[in-house]
Amino acid sequence: MAEKPTVTEIFQFALDLRKSAPNGTYDDVKSRIVDKFGSGPLPDTAYLTIPEYDNIVPEEDWTSGLPVVLRGIQNDSWKDVAHGIVISLEQVENYPKQSLREDDPSKDWRNRNEGIADAEAQVLDKWMPEELMDLARRQIQP
Repeated sequence: MAEKPTVTEIFQFALDLRKSAPNGTYDDVKSRIVDKFGSGPLPDTAYLTIPEYDNIVPEEDWTSGLPVVLRGIQNDSWKDVAHGIVISLEQVENYPKQSLREDDPSKDWRNRNEGIADAEAQVLDKWMPEELMDLARRQIQP
């Protein structure tokens, strides 16, 4: 009996396929997943997970294909398993292109200086002597 693949292994296989053929389609990835794993046993539902990509994509996006993978396992359908893997893969690939990475400092909700920069500049201009400002500027310049 062949060893059961994990969802993580299948997802990693899909990532590797995309790296080796970045111009390939998601349908190609689906068919390659079914070709490689389809003759073997389905993954266990106990290991229904993929690596975390929280620093790149919100959790609700990179896990979006897992319910479809679960349905595929329950219905004994490699086609559904491959489809679920591709949904998550598509989110991991496209989210950074469309919305920047989750840990990008330019994202407003991560930028703590966003709402206070103007007020801070006014306060520093008003209360910080020019000599100290010059000294501070010299300290931070390379």
